[in-house]
Amino acid sequence: MVCSVLEEMRIRSLGVIDDAVVELSPGFTAVTGETGAGKTMVVTSLGLLLGGRADPALVRIGAGKAVVEGRITVPTGAPVVVRAEEAGAELDDGALLISRTVSAEGRSRAHVGGRSVPVGLLAELADDLVAVHGQTDQQGLLKLSRQRQALDRYAGDAVAGPLAKYAEAYRRLRAVSAELEEITTRARERAQEADMLRYGLDEIAGVEPRAGEDVELAEEAERLGHAEALSSAATAAHAALAGNPEDPEGIDASTLVAGAHRALEAVRSHDPELASLADRIGEVGILLGDVAGELAGYADDLDADPLRLAAVEERRAALTALTRKYGHDINAVLTWAEQGAARLTELDGDDERIEDLTAERDALRIELGALAQALTDARAEAAERFAAAVTAELASLAMPHARVSFDIRQTEDPDGVEVGGRTVAYGPSGADEVELLLAPHPGAPPRPIAKGASGGELSRVMLAVEVVFAGTDPVPTYLFDEVDAGVGGKAAVEIGRRLAKLAKSAQVVVVTHLPQVAAFADRQLLVEKTNDGSVTRSGVKVLEGEERVRELSRMLAGQEDSETARAHAEELLATARADL
Repeated sequence: MVCSVLEEMRIRSLGVIDDAVVELSPGFTAVTGETGAGKTMVVTSLGLLLGGRADPALVRIGAGKAVVEGRITVPTGAPVVVRAEEAGAELDDGALLISRTVSAEGRSRAHVGGRSVPVGLLAELADDLVAVHGQTDQQGLLKLSRQRQALDRYAGDAVAGPLAKYAEAYRRLRAVSAELEEITTRARERAQEADMLRYGLDEIAGVEPRAGEDVELAEEAERLGHAEALSSAATAAHAALAGNPEDPEGIDASTLVAGAHRALEAVRSHDPELASLADRIGEVGILLGDVAGELAGYADDLDADPLRLAAVEERRAALTALTRKYGHDINAVLTWAEQGAARLTELDGDDERIEDLTAERDALRIELGALAQALTDARAEAAERFAAAVTAELASLAMPHARVSFDIRQTEDPDGVEVGGRTVAYGPSGADEVELLLAPHPGAPPRPIAKGASGGELSRVMLAVEVVFAGTDPVPTYLFDEVDAGVGGKAAVEIGRRLAKLAKSAQVVVVTHLPQVAAFADRQLLVEKTNDGSVTRSGVKVLEGEERVRELSRMLAGQEDSETARAHAEELLATARADL
């Protein structure tokens, strides 16, 4: 199977590195150099490419920005390729180009396949590309939560399936419990709210308002309040249009229009244009008659009854009392009443709701207990296999008598869920506390690795765990920073041998100070400073032949030209080649 391979990185203005290219082997690459030469900048650079935090303090003094570029060959159709192409990235001859820029002011930019992308995308891609392990990861392994996560990761679907169901039931239980607590603890407030709603609904029901009634009454009150003036105006307008019976000699608009119409009718046959004007005057006469009739009807129907006006004002006062409390107009008041009725129904159903929620909560706690038990069983089964595999790996890492085991336990809690006949505490990942134990030699009791493992032993335990993961959940590239800390002698040789074995199925990059580890590498890179304290392009180089022997000699004895050290270095290389 073709895997992704990190071919090279170019690093500019990062820490002590001025401008350097790191060429990596598809197998095992060892990065060596004097203390402070900048080896860890390789790890830092890869961390930036993988979406790590951009620290402006990393930018080389005097430079405006630091830039890290990486070239990763990726198989066609791999998930990382699909995700990158979704973001608009393009492959360069089967390789994915990634770059990260960090300015001295703290701004950070990322590019994938020639396209500017959010830094978060780099972290997404990293999940499928590289596993980075350093001293902080060893400390992380001491945390119980990380140990449980490691076990769950190893168990795979056996734990992932019930854990997903458990998580869903856990979320539902929290929601039900929160609602139940809210209802019961706020019972007094909810009762007061119900009383206020009931009072308001009764008040509105007593008035029985209609939609738009306040607008209609306002118009009617305006009309009734000016009835006399309106009647006089309508009567005067009618007289002007249709004449006044009390003044038969008066001239009105209808009479004048009728006369004009008769004058034109007499000669309309002689000119079509005049005939058209006669027709239009006739239409005007008809319209005047209609308007005059409506004015007469308006004047006759106009009610100047003061009793009606008083009734209207009284009704408007009742409606105004509602709008002051429940809405800016009657339509808003009716909306409040509709919503209030629904809320009151909800509040009045509290007792029933409490009963339903209590029943659901109890059922969920039973379900959660059963799922927690399933998780415990799955973890216990996976723990035996995981511990056996890690123990076997430790045997090949110069810890032949060490034994690894897991302690899976629960803490009793009267407010918890029932698991295995006990009521125990539970959380979002189940009821189990998972702790990795180590017995370094026969007769030694298993102790938590935080207490029972030295620095060198902890390094080897972490490496063994990662090697076991490589067989079940492989990652294309592994980067180990000082994984051999606190280790020497035979143990260092075994670590080198095991890393070389891991490199047969994945790319392995190791920053190391141990010659026993570096000797097993397919490629050894030397990081060295110039006289001014910087690492330039020529400061990261591939060591071969005599140069590699000299570097291993320096790592062994601090003396490149020591004959004894050279002999030992050549022996290490020969041993490593014989194993490969």
